[in-house]
Amino acid sequence: MIVTPLYAGLLALWFLVLSVRVARNRGKRQVSLGDGGDTMLQRMIRAQGNFAEYVPMVLVLLVILELSHFSTYVLHGLGIALVLGRLLHGYALGFSKQFMFGRVFGTVLTFATLLIAGLLCIYQGVLGLQLQ
Repeated sequence: MIVTPLYAGLLALWFLVLSVRVARNRGKRQVSLGDGGDTMLQRMIRAQGNFAEYVPMVLVLLVILELSHFSTYVLHGLGIALVLGRLLHGYALGFSKQFMFGRVFGTVLTFATLLIAGLLCIYQGVLGLQLQ
């Protein structure tokens, strides 16, 4: 595998940025659990949490597709869309207050990647059944 590890690594670095930001701001605001009623800290926590909710599943789908020898171009397209979507969404939610374009477009890219990768995995599964 060569494609999925690239995007998994890039996404891991962005997740680290989101996570360190939450940890530093919890320490700065002296909040050990939750958001302490701080709206910006709540946004940072949700940016990190939202990432953790979507990215693992899409990466699993990409691994399945790559192991199934799907087109490298398709895999790169999905990987680029996921990274771009997560960067836009994470920045919009965790670093700004009014960047709705990033939040909306980041969500659309993430959902599109999830949908397309999911459908391609179904296709691969059906194709595999037919070849048996």
